[in-house]
Amino acid sequence: MAQFVEPRSRKVRILATLGPASRSPEMVERLFRAGADAFRVNMSHGAQADHAKTIETIRALEKSLGRPTTILVDLQGPKLRVGTFADGMAMLKTGQDFVLDRDPTPGDAKRVCLPHRELFVALEDGSRLLLDDGKLVLRVLKAGHDRIETKVEVGGVLSNNKGLNVPDVVVPLAALTEKDRSDLAFALDHDIDWVALSFVQRPEDVAEARRLIQGRAALLAKIEKPAALERLESILEIADAVMVARGDLGVELPPQDVPPMQKRIVECARRMGRPVVVATQMLESMIKSPTPTRAEVSDVATAIYDGADAVMLSAESAAGDWPEESVAMMNSIANAVERDPGYAARVHFTETRPDPTTADALAEAAGAIAKTVSAAAIICFTSSGSTARRVARERPSVPLLVLTPKLETARRLGLLWGVHAVRTKDVASFEEMIAKSKRMALRHNIAKAGDRVIIMAGVPFGTPGSTNVLHVARIVGDELKRHTSAD
Repeated sequence: MAQFVEPRSRKVRILATLGPASRSPEMVERLFRAGADAFRVNMSHGAQADHAKTIETIRALEKSLGRPTTILVDLQGPKLRVGTFADGMAMLKTGQDFVLDRDPTPGDAKRVCLPHRELFVALEDGSRLLLDDGKLVLRVLKAGHDRIETKVEVGGVLSNNKGLNVPDVVVPLAALTEKDRSDLAFALDHDIDWVALSFVQRPEDVAEARRLIQGRAALLAKIEKPAALERLESILEIADAVMVARGDLGVELPPQDVPPMQKRIVECARRMGRPVVVATQMLESMIKSPTPTRAEVSDVATAIYDGADAVMLSAESAAGDWPEESVAMMNSIANAVERDPGYAARVHFTETRPDPTTADALAEAAGAIAKTVSAAAIICFTSSGSTARRVARERPSVPLLVLTPKLETARRLGLLWGVHAVRTKDVASFEEMIAKSKRMALRHNIAKAGDRVIIMAGVPFGTPGSTNVLHVARIVGDELKRHTSAD
């Protein structure tokens, strides 16, 4: 029999990456109990067979807990890399000339292979090339079909297969490599809930991934290229969610530009009703240290004050020495922020105007009514999850209990602010809806005797996207005693 798991008291979600330090069944459960709401599987590292075991472990935990658990698979994307060197590395001196060419011969201090022919036609004279996460900087002097002549502006040691960033041009690369297509097919065959698309540059990248996914998972676009920022709204129109991926974004943009861009992405996603995840280096020092820096704590808190749906741990939980402590620390920070009396005002700095639809009008009204009548919770019935997304967009002051007959919907809602999703049998009448709402609120300790709850649904029941009912009910307290059949 499944254990009962209390709903989280906080609204922001925690997305923890699993890896060598954390993918054992024991550690995955410890991370969940420390505060992880969803788990990320990073296809950039490890073999598919290892990832299959990780996914199996998460699903086994889900079954034992009786709580829908969210899995996000993060595709590697078209990562650009230089070739190899005869000595494994080369020292590039500031001011020297350096050539990138298509010759696969191992390189030296004067040249190296660049195995991406698309770059040779895309680069323009004067473009910057950033190597090894921006540690080295080259300036293009002359770009040809098989040779790119550059000047080293910031020198250093360049070793085999180091990453290359091109911030000044849109590179004509397919958003999905052959590896990504294989990994995507693998992920969909394993019934994962979210797919994260890396190095998105344009809306067409997201549309291509959506075409391949065919509704079998939700799609998250990672914003880590300056080109994506120029077409952010168009990308969000197609994507189901967005991630502020500060790793490569922080390489391609000056560091001081990343915080304003983060706020812009979070604000845009919230206005458009898309879940937004803030990621990369949130508690970076906890890879090796049991405690974070004060600046890291402030960074996590800022994302939560801005109203992000989720904050993410990368190497801290995947490969660090303190995975459980990292999750627990993020959980503690989130709870402290949300207890702040000023939190509610700050999280509503972003104005989220409802669309001129009945569903949006009711979602906005639900938050206002909850505050006016001091309701304990908002309860919504949904098949597709759209009602939950609309209500969560308003950042209501009370918990959001989402009841759905679809397990895939309950799982996908694990990245959504304030949501506790429960898979339950559908209802067929208004009276059944009210009765079930009261029972589920009591069963999951969302409300108690004497509390008011706000109930939202669509009539006729079971019709996706038809939210048109809002009802305020009072819980007596004996609803579970009067009901004997399972929900």
